[in-house]
Amino acid sequence: MYELHELLAKLKDYEWIDLTHVVTEDIPVYHTFNPLSETTISTIKETGSYSVEYSIGNSHGTHIDAPSHFANGKRDLLDIPQKERALPLYVLHLEDKVAENAGYAVTVDDLKAFEATYGKIPEGSFVAFSSGWYKNFDNEEKFLNKDENSVEHTPGWSISALEYLSRKRNVTAIGHETLNTDSGPEAAEANFLPAQQYWLKEDKYQNELLANLDKVPAIGSIIFTGMPHISNAPGFPAEVFAIVPKK
Repeated sequence: MYELHELLAKLKDYEWIDLTHVVTEDIPVYHTFNPLSETTISTIKETGSYSVEYSIGNSHGTHIDAPSHFANGKRDLLDIPQKERALPLYVLHLEDKVAENAGYAVTVDDLKAFEATYGKIPEGSFVAFSSGWYKNFDNEEKFLNKDENSVEHTPGWSISALEYLSRKRNVTAIGHETLNTDSGPEAAEANFLPAQQYWLKEDKYQNELLANLDKVPAIGSIIFTGMPHISNAPGFPAEVFAIVPKK
């Protein structure tokens, strides 16, 4: 057997976890986007082939955001090479804090507590925030969790935490289970998405609307992000999965 084939066989002995939501016309989408729509171009009965044309936003469902999504002059989708989309995965399990405060934002103290337990987060890694929020994905009202003032109470990252990951640890990418990088209350206060803008201006990418992070251990996994090759795209729906240590 060839060396790479042996490596693949070994990887297939591990558990593979899908971190990707299914995209339908009913999923929660950022308010500037229209829902998924599709037009049947041909059917097997009529022409011998089934073909469909889709209208989909670059942020529908589980997706990758390139830096150009929020930062002029930064990299677009095709500037993110394949090797940069296969990374060591570190997962912050903060589900309990989010259960107590739906609008929780990851802090520097959370990151330092993680490192006190598991060791220093290495350069070139992917850091994901597991909030448990993905479980609300099939219920838009629960997923957006708006109060009487239309403020979304959803979890996210603080800018200080992102600065720590970028400047102190030089991680390559982040991921989370919500529509936005920012927590809902902090986004409402700023009337913008300052944490998302900060991260993408660092010329780093992110994956949003991830699923099943609660099934991934804090350390020891690897994450893969697959995407279509579309010219000048600021992002696009992606297939994201993790290979995790044997139990």
